[in-house]
Amino acid sequence: MPPITIQPTDALIVVDVQNDFCPGGALAVPDGDAVVAPINALAPRFAHIIVTQDWHPAGHISFASTHSRQPFDLHLETRQILWPDHCVAHSEGAALHASLSIPDAKHTIRKGRQPHVDSYSALVENDGVTSTGLAARLHADGIRRVFIAGLAYDFCVAATARDARTAGFEVFVIEDACRAVNLNESVAQTNAHFAAEKITRILAAEIL
Repeated sequence: MPPITIQPTDALIVVDVQNDFCPGGALAVPDGDAVVAPINALAPRFAHIIVTQDWHPAGHISFASTHSRQPFDLHLETRQILWPDHCVAHSEGAALHASLSIPDAKHTIRKGRQPHVDSYSALVENDGVTSTGLAARLHADGIRRVFIAGLAYDFCVAATARDARTAGFEVFVIEDACRAVNLNESVAQTNAHFAAEKITRILAAEIL
């Protein structure tokens, strides 16, 4: 596709570039810290930047330990994958990667704060009903297109992209500024959803 020129009505959403999702973290995404450099390079081109963080209370419903289960088991009631304890609010693991440089972020969305509801997406929690308020903020700011980068491609990035598309935005996912977990072929499933929902996958070099 031809290069994309960033407009004043575009926003960059940087998803969960946190210590626990980077090498050495409690739920490390392979090569997760490799997203930092391309995000830092892209950020100055955007007038509107949103940063998200997982921000869980101890004993969160998404933690395997809460249910005396093993990480990556499936919760039978919610049908959600259970994760190692991660991104506990105010912990070092929940902090943004130290090399991430986004001083001009408009909003920070801290998600997964309710003990009994998880939130992959930056826009809608996993109950499918509860809004984070981000979609309304973006519409109020006149945003028309969103560009998404961060961790993990096949979970929180994917959920954010799909909810942004549902909310009426044109959506681009910057593939080389993301990294994936790829659990049970989740990358292939994500790519299929993106194609079906007209979410465009691009590379950072395609953005002017």
